[in-house]
Amino acid sequence: MSRRLPWGPMARLTGRRILFAVPVLAVVTFGVFAVAAASPFDPVKAYAGTAGLTASQENLDQLRENLGVDRPLTGRWWDWLTSALHGDLGDSAVMRQPVAQVIGERLGWSVLLAATAFLAAIVVGTLLGVLAARRRGSPLDRAVTSLAYTLEAAPPFWLGLLAVWLFALELGVLPAGGLTDTGSTTVGAGQVLSHLVLPVGVLAVSQLPWFVLYVRQGVGEALDEDPVRGAKARGLAPRTVLFGHALRSGTLPVLTLIGSRVPELITGALLVETVFSWPGIAAATVQAATSVDFSLLAALTVLATCAVLAGNWAADLMYGLADPRVGFDG
Repeated sequence: MSRRLPWGPMARLTGRRILFAVPVLAVVTFGVFAVAAASPFDPVKAYAGTAGLTASQENLDQLRENLGVDRPLTGRWWDWLTSALHGDLGDSAVMRQPVAQVIGERLGWSVLLAATAFLAAIVVGTLLGVLAARRRGSPLDRAVTSLAYTLEAAPPFWLGLLAVWLFALELGVLPAGGLTDTGSTTVGAGQVLSHLVLPVGVLAVSQLPWFVLYVRQGVGEALDEDPVRGAKARGLAPRTVLFGHALRSGTLPVLTLIGSRVPELITGALLVETVFSWPGIAAATVQAATSVDFSLLAALTVLATCAVLAGNWAADLMYGLADPRVGFDG
């Protein structure tokens, strides 16, 4: 008989996280406006472009008033916040588009890249970690852990450049970047998949070491626990002991790791998107930061913060489901 899901505790956990998220998002958005206001970049000159070099001070002042950047910091932040609560994220000065449209055109590609890479990192990392834990001290174990520590120290942009040089320039088996082939006017599934391989592979490899090392340590410790030893003594098959007992107990810490890796995943995705010219939110983030685009900066920061909070919530939820002893009310 299957165990019923604890909907009540899960709902309480979700409610607490939502209440916690409200002040966090308010503080984060205010911090974005404060940092942008202290930035040496002038949003008016960034908006005017080359025309701003010859514009008179009177014209620049008028443009500053039209953009609303001459108003006090708290006023700009409060106006943006109240408008956002009503579904209006404002207009992007640098993109010359509504912020919602800027994000809507790019978010799906970023989610596709990050989600696929994260799933690949979890699956491959778990497999390698289990193989290493099963034969601790063996050449395979030493090779896997050495590779994990090496990749842990390698920055994603370096891995991306290395992948472009090897697979695109030297071997010529994969495209170097973009979403479609050069000169193509349509976006086909085959082209997207071929262009997705390298950025997904690089982002997955950048996240892989953490899962390998956590799984190796957790499964290795689980294999030495009394219940697992008892399962071995009862004559259960090694595969059953490994996957039916040790793996479930040893991978519980990985569930918390999933939530803690979300910020690194977002940062890595931005770097990988830049290297491979992937049409996600990386370019918009860079332009918003350098041009001090208040509305777009705030919206992108809220989006990233929500992703981090959702990752932590999902990790706690999965941990509570996997180990009922922990529960959801702790």
